[in-house]
Amino acid sequence: MPMQPIKTLNDMTRFLQQRGDCKRVAVICPGDASTRYAVEKGKEMGFIEPLYVDGDDKDECARRAVSMVRNGEADILMKGLINTDVVLRAILDKQTGILRAGHVLTHIAMAEIPKYEKLLFFTDAAVIPIPTKEQRRQQIHYANYVCHALGIEEPRIALIHCAEKVSQKTFPYTADYLDIIALAQSGYFGRCIIDGPLDLKTSLDSVSLHEKGIRSAIDGQADALIFPDIVAGNVFYKTLTLFGYAKTAGVLQGTLCPTVLPSRSDSPESKYYSLALAAI
Repeated sequence: MPMQPIKTLNDMTRFLQQRGDCKRVAVICPGDASTRYAVEKGKEMGFIEPLYVDGDDKDECARRAVSMVRNGEADILMKGLINTDVVLRAILDKQTGILRAGHVLTHIAMAEIPKYEKLLFFTDAAVIPIPTKEQRRQQIHYANYVCHALGIEEPRIALIHCAEKVSQKTFPYTADYLDIIALAQSGYFGRCIIDGPLDLKTSLDSVSLHEKGIRSAIDGQADALIFPDIVAGNVFYKTLTLFGYAKTAGVLQGTLCPTVLPSRSDSPESKYYSLALAAI
């Protein structure tokens, strides 16, 4: 029987409780209250078991936690009160890190927005400044994978631009969108619908799409957005949380295990939901 699509963050945690398995989380330097809240709540809900990795030497803590993942002692990695660059150094170390061979490190965010009827995924708001063609293709693979993991059988993935026309001279990445769509139609990305370039409104609002006279299989109901660069993704992420009252979660993809790498400004609830997403 197919899994029912998860449409809210609370649906996600209920699903984890019903599924009943418990993931081991290596938590690096869990000295801040918000990390402790997220981890203890996940433990209370029964879907994670925290493994605290603490000490005075932050670099050593990060290396030890990454080693736990490599050795099969932990299923999820989580950043606590430690600088992001320290954690990324340990993750990306060519000898002892946990980046999968042939993969890229990227960030997938998820948002529950009051006026949108389902969860919305988008990439990349945190890691890749300007994706290359290959990096963008991997971002799409990851977005599709995460959507499938939450029960979305045929994710609608929008390739975002400021307009709906290809402009190779001014915005060369939009020409690649056409190649991506052709690849999607050939089955390269698995089961999904991809279209673009589309702007934000035509990706997420069918009325705007139809008023512009645009025909798109996305039909204003995108499940995932692929942003052209980190600036667009990051501004969207922070606008959602500051003015859109959205609840968010996020994980790194490309690593041997899901990695929760929250910002210092993320709320305790956001860190908790990020753990839940990683556990799924």
